[in-house]
Amino acid sequence: MAHFADLDASNIVTRVLVVNNDVILDGDGVEQEQLGIDFLLGLYSTGRFVQTSYNHNFRKQYAGKGFTYDAAKNIFIQPRLFPSWSLDDNDDWQAPENYPDDDKRYCWNEGNYQTDNTTGWVEIEN
Repeated sequence: MAHFADLDASNIVTRVLVVNNDVILDGDGVEQEQLGIDFLLGLYSTGRFVQTSYNHNFRKQYAGKGFTYDAAKNIFIQPRLFPSWSLDDNDDWQAPENYPDDDKRYCWNEGNYQTDNTTGWVEIEN
């Protein structure tokens, strides 16, 4: 199955639609994204559709609701998890402090970080 992200005016994914692979095959049996877009426009008459890869084969990662499509880079970017996080050079969100280097498990606590920017990672008690 082929998957297409439906984008709003700000390039935010509003939903992901599934299209049968046969729809996107041209006369030579080669997948063509535009055939899927044309099919979806025929169904919905409006929308902006961009194909996404369930297997992460193109456009960085599989799009989900709330993801952003960066047209200049031709990739999908996950929503920001926390206000203090920033995108790295690979367009992945990173915490402002490194994950602790030990065998314990941690989760991010934005409130702690905003109060004291050295306490964002909080150990998860078993």
